[in-house]
Amino acid sequence: VTAAMTAVGAAVRRLCPHLALGVQVLCAANQQATAVALAAGLDFIRVEGFVFSHVADEGIINACAGDLLRYRKLVGAENIQIFADIKKKHSAHALTADISVAETASAAELFLADGVVLTGTATGLPADPGELREVQCAVKIPVLIGSGVTLENVKNYLDANALIIGSYFKREGYWANGVDPDRVKKFMEHISKLRE
Repeated sequence: VTAAMTAVGAAVRRLCPHLALGVQVLCAANQQATAVALAAGLDFIRVEGFVFSHVADEGIINACAGDLLRYRKLVGAENIQIFADIKKKHSAHALTADISVAETASAAELFLADGVVLTGTATGLPADPGELREVQCAVKIPVLIGSGVTLENVKNYLDANALIIGSYFKREGYWANGVDPDRVKKFMEHISKLRE
């Protein structure tokens, strides 16, 4: 997986030499993502399990901030930014039910995340706009929305620093389908009108 992601990342970097590019390797393979980003010349990684343990669909994910930061320094990848999921989708957070999403974001900032990613409970499900405001008040680092943004609800997330859009840009809005250029165009035109 690491070798394949590196090959893909390097190919995309060659095609887009000036675009900010990043990578995520699922199942909390955060050190592997760092290695991919370093080898492929990418700018950032998306990390799950950065702070506070949780139970994900792939099992228990333990916090990795210390280990990941030490690894990043060891391999000379300190220029690669870390965008950390907080209260990550497809996960149960009963282990940390007494810790709010804002406290989780603050912990990620304390452990030197460059930004935090707020999601809904599953792929394609929207993040809570109230949680976006709560997290933005709690941290000084960028807050990204990482799931569930659609043409119909994007107005709820315009204050976020970035939007990660996957499922909505696919045919019929289904994550496993190919990208639908018409959906992308319509969405981007809508965003342009909202910003006028």
